[in-house]
Amino acid sequence: MATAIYLEHYLDSIENLPCELQRNFTLMRELDNRAEEKKCEIDKLAEEYIKTVRNLAPDQRVEHLQKIQSGFSKCKEYSDDKVQLAMQTYEMVDKHIRRLDADLARFENELKEKLDVSGYESPDNRTAKSKTDCGLICYIELLMFK
Repeated sequence: MATAIYLEHYLDSIENLPCELQRNFTLMRELDNRAEEKKCEIDKLAEEYIKTVRNLAPDQRVEHLQKIQSGFSKCKEYSDDKVQLAMQTYEMVDKHIRRLDADLARFENELKEKLDVSGYESPDNRTAKSKTDCGLICYIELLMFK
């Protein structure tokens, strides 16, 4: 019975995880695409600047360089957002892993307590009080070591 409770609890906790992961990965892909588009735009602006720099007035040079600088700032913003989203995704998955580890430890402790109460001597001896207890113990071991 304890197995079913832990399993239900864990399944409830990860029910929305695939949707959240897919959403985050889609957003990261979109941010990456935006950054790549911005880099292409920056490359074009830089090529244009290099070709025309000698013919530009000082204020036009500054304006052109500011456009390039603005592009780099936007690209960095997209990249920073992507890193933040990746960190949030990692933390979300890590939280679920830690919860699963804690539930597993509690489940193992409950099983050990039940085994102690049922007369199971030790993992090495593998003895029990009666044949009916042995069936229960074998079933529990199957659940634990699957």
